[in-house]
Amino acid sequence: MSGHILIVEDETKLATVLRDYLMRDGYSVSLLDRGDGVLDWLSRETPDLILLDLMLPGTDGLSLCRAIRSTQQTPIIMTTARVEEIDRLLGLELGADDYICKPFSPREVVARVKAVLRRTRQMPDSTPEPQLQLAENSNRARFGDRDTELTAIEMRLLQLLMKQPGRIFTRNQLMDDIYPDRRLVSDRTIDSHIKNLRRKLSTLAPDQEFVRSVYGAGYKFE
Repeated sequence: MSGHILIVEDETKLATVLRDYLMRDGYSVSLLDRGDGVLDWLSRETPDLILLDLMLPGTDGLSLCRAIRSTQQTPIIMTTARVEEIDRLLGLELGADDYICKPFSPREVVARVKAVLRRTRQMPDSTPEPQLQLAENSNRARFGDRDTELTAIEMRLLQLLMKQPGRIFTRNQLMDDIYPDRRLVSDRTIDSHIKNLRRKLSTLAPDQEFVRSVYGAGYKFE
């Protein structure tokens, strides 16, 4: 897989490292270190994906993401140095395809880029792939000719995630849905339920990751 990646990052050293890792994987890369030149650049160029920092001189990443989404659907991965910012970004529903919190491994960024591009480039073929199906009355999930039994909480979790594929749900959002009585539970309880759910789903399709964790943010269904 190859493509043209635009990195909008004012930390020159970080941008250079990311560029080198992406180029090593066969991507062509353009760098911008200010936000106020991005829209003009995009009027002339068409990247396959944008790595967009939240805090930028000129125009911030928040405003840029909104502006880009108003005219085009180029995949966007937003980066931020503050974990707490991700909750706010998710609440604003900007339309970014993924979020990464600094500090991060360049290899992780390359993996995220590949995953987003793979998802956005998928083309339907003549043979439809089997879909994950839920049987609510029996708390069972089926994929192809395999099925597995889920707990009631695992079923509710999976139903919520599947309603909006690609959307990142924070732990708090998942807890509010699973425990509407607002009982006091640790956010690690969600991690435990998700771990068990992913283990069961892996028996249906070992090479497919239905529920993916997004570092510093939460979980999403793919």
